[in-house]
Amino acid sequence: MLGQTMLGQDVKGKAASFRLSGAGVALAVVCIAAGAAVAALVGKPAPLWIGIAIGIYLLFAVKVADQWEKVAVLRLGRFIGLRGPGIFLIVPVVDRLSRYVDQRVRVANVTAESTLTRDTVPVSVDAILFWVVWNAEKSILEVENFVEAIMLSAQTGLRESIGRHELSQMITEREMLGRELQRILDEKTNPWGITVQSVEIRDVRIPQALEDAMSRQAQAERERQARIILGQAETEISDKFAQAALVYRDNPVALHLRAMNMLYEAIKERGSMVIVPSSAVETMGLGGSLATAALGGAKAA
Repeated sequence: MLGQTMLGQDVKGKAASFRLSGAGVALAVVCIAAGAAVAALVGKPAPLWIGIAIGIYLLFAVKVADQWEKVAVLRLGRFIGLRGPGIFLIVPVVDRLSRYVDQRVRVANVTAESTLTRDTVPVSVDAILFWVVWNAEKSILEVENFVEAIMLSAQTGLRESIGRHELSQMITEREMLGRELQRILDEKTNPWGITVQSVEIRDVRIPQALEDAMSRQAQAERERQARIILGQAETEISDKFAQAALVYRDNPVALHLRAMNMLYEAIKERGSMVIVPSSAVETMGLGGSLATAALGGAKAA
């Protein structure tokens, strides 16, 4: 897929270097038409041939570059300068144009399939590359096909970055991985007059079997954490009970009050009769209290 894309871009670039401009075609038509008209007036074919010669010359001499384009002019194989944007003239046969260089920000999709991470996990990573040609002269003269060079360098750099990181880092630290890849590529492409502005990691895919295993591992980890939290809660509760036992041991009155409060809460919430053993009544001293309350009630009656 990458080779087909590069071949298509190379053919497109070569075709663009030989493209005819609309202005040149228009001037060629005007010259030929003018020559034909003059030849018809004077009755001689010489003006027609002159018009055809001038038209063919202008057809190949007049070139136009778009606002975002630059092109190098080579005269007898030697670089004489950049042209564009706008209209410019060349000397046909003597001058030759390189491919037109687009200086807008470009976007490229880079893929690394079945690449091993640092912890030997096979992953497939998709990344988006944003790059721009800031020096058209270097990009034309320093490298044969800068588009292909960038794509292959990006693919190689992405594989190197994957091999230096573990799977967990690639999943959770995509921005860091993109910045590292951008730095690696920028060091390679700067001598070519090209800057890699940013790299964004779009997707990290792992085998389905490994994904299922990681899901089960995460579920088991959550269950383990839940049991740890429950055990910690039981430990804290037992510590509180031990502290309360120490307080009740040194203060029997507090223990009796707590027992009476528990009994009262049970009766109030349930709204039913509660049978209390006589030993518990004697221990809490409820017999005397109940008798006193009963006598008080009888006197009042």
